[in-house]
Amino acid sequence: MIIREALRNATERLENHRVSSPRLNAEVILAHCLEVDKTYLYTHDDRTLGDVEFQKIEDALYERISGVPVQYIVGRQEFYGRYFTVNPDVLIPRPETEYIVEAVLDLHPRSGSSIIDVGTGSGCIGLTLALEIPDAQVTVTDVSYAALLTAKSNAVQLGARASIVCMDLLEAVRGPFDIVVSNPPYVSRDETSRLQIEVREHEPHVALFGEEDGLAAYRKLIPSAERVLKPGGILIMEIGAGLERRVLDLFGTRWVVFPTRKDLQGIPRTVSARKLG
Repeated sequence: MIIREALRNATERLENHRVSSPRLNAEVILAHCLEVDKTYLYTHDDRTLGDVEFQKIEDALYERISGVPVQYIVGRQEFYGRYFTVNPDVLIPRPETEYIVEAVLDLHPRSGSSIIDVGTGSGCIGLTLALEIPDAQVTVTDVSYAALLTAKSNAVQLGARASIVCMDLLEAVRGPFDIVVSNPPYVSRDETSRLQIEVREHEPHVALFGEEDGLAAYRKLIPSAERVLKPGGILIMEIGAGLERRVLDLFGTRWVVFPTRKDLQGIPRTVSARKLG
């Protein structure tokens, strides 16, 4: 089978199994299995596949049709212009999480700012800030040791300097920090059936689901951030759809809340607040 036929066949099979963006998924899988870029698939579309290459593509297609996210199959995901290693121990970085990075950079933090990324997963937020802010003193934390191994791998791969700490939220640090950032678990268990199979069955539940009504992490994180932030320090968190009002209501009188950032569909996504002196 030549590449052109394999690409057409893969696209049709993914489409028949109702996989979203079947052509794009087919391109990503073939490029990964052949260890080439997507342009190569079209400039060498008459190249015959070897037996090993064909089997690698078949195995990857089987995984994708079974619901495994394509990012886990290829082992990476782009975030803020860089590729991060991902696996089932960490959430797949989403475009909306980039708003946290933008919110921090819009503050024009000084060189050497102290920043802690709570629940870092792959490290995408904290390590990006370490690379974007000169001499930033970044700490990344997670309750999952396996997730931190992935974050460490990404730090080495990207050349990002960061301290790595295994703990739940902010329980084991004193600070003080200039900025606390977090994409905490906020999906309610009641929403499980509405999640895509890729998310529900393959991404780590500890990073997805918030206890009680999805607000448990915020109820703990806001007072903990107040404890570790310097006077005038900033807390920036991602929120789920429909949570804006309930999360904002958790801030007490020692905070000045900023306008919530919305994503491209107008959904409130990023809550920011400044701790009063």
